[in-house]
Amino acid sequence: MSLDYLGNPIDTLDPSTRQGLDDFIGGFLGYQPRAEGILATADADPDSALANAFAGLLLMFIESPEGPSLAEHYRQRAAAVNSDHPRAQLYLAALQAWINDDLDQVLHLSEHLLERYPRDLFAAKLNQYLEFNRGNWPALLRIGLKATVGAPDIAHSHGLLAFAYEQCHLLDEAEASAREALRLQPSEPWAQHALAHVMLTQGRIEEGTEFLENVAHHWAGLNSFMYTHNWWHLALFYLARGEDQRVLEIYDQHVWGILPEYSQDQVGAVSLLARLELAGIDVGERWQALAPYLQRRVADTVQPFLSVQYLYGLARAGKPEADELLAALREHSLAARPVWGEVTLPLARGLLAHARGDALQALEQLSVALPRLNEIGGSHAQRDLFAQVELDARLRVGDWLGAQQTL
Repeated sequence: MSLDYLGNPIDTLDPSTRQGLDDFIGGFLGYQPRAEGILATADADPDSALANAFAGLLLMFIESPEGPSLAEHYRQRAAAVNSDHPRAQLYLAALQAWINDDLDQVLHLSEHLLERYPRDLFAAKLNQYLEFNRGNWPALLRIGLKATVGAPDIAHSHGLLAFAYEQCHLLDEAEASAREALRLQPSEPWAQHALAHVMLTQGRIEEGTEFLENVAHHWAGLNSFMYTHNWWHLALFYLARGEDQRVLEIYDQHVWGILPEYSQDQVGAVSLLARLELAGIDVGERWQALAPYLQRRVADTVQPFLSVQYLYGLARAGKPEADELLAALREHSLAARPVWGEVTLPLARGLLAHARGDALQALEQLSVALPRLNEIGGSHAQRDLFAQVELDARLRVGDWLGAQQTL
């Protein structure tokens, strides 16, 4: 039987395809650009259903309305193989379900994959990604525990568990798992990221700054998300220290402009600019530089956590597309999961009002959304932005008691 580097069965004996599959799994788990090579691997080997299923899944991760149509090409090719390889069949079914927006089925299949192949850490990562976007933190922990049981020798499994513990507010356990991952592999970026969360949550500002500065040299070869996001975390520590110019420097050199077309790079930039302004720091023309990329998101309703930040950025840049995106969110909510109408819409309205200086309207709408904010996904550190916006609105309308309780 042919196996990948983790010991999971694959459907090819071709050396180039095997290398492509290993590069995809290792690169995806390690946030390295080599994962993108699975597209070329699939194109070169149309007889590998697994490679083509992975290629389709990768395109679903681009978090863009075009993702399903791009992924469909690889789904059709994988289906045409008529493979009887069990693992390839399961991944093909997961791809089909995701294209159909049947996330419950994707979650079921990915967890089944992990149960059948305990060292299949891509299945674990896929499951955690989708549960993260729905705010299901206990599910992250369940999967993370399974991953470490199946692959205790692989640093990535402990990184998955560390972040799950952190999102469940089990901070001591999160730190222990992160440090075990870093013992196995000092460059493991998701474990570094989880430890940054722990230190920020516990107010260990000086320690967190020093830790991230000492591991930042590992980030140079990462994909744009992990590169910009770990720098984003370092910027938050410097913001807490009041080092405004250092934060602006990190934004200009490491957070914005790496892959400006990508969703996560865009919301990272929106989030950091908003925090800077809430701290009273002039961001100059940076909203205007960001706006052209956000204007392309005018009909983007892929994920609520992303859409509301696109909208806020558009509004802060003074672009009319903010109203168009709000209309798109309203239309989408009519047939989408309840979270869109019950949480995302009031959050979007509140953010739009705040961006335009209507603090009273912002407070009314944000008060509706914030109690259920975890349902739109994003981490505690990321969603903290919306609580900061609400606090700012309270201060602006003179709600001193509410502001005091928030603080």
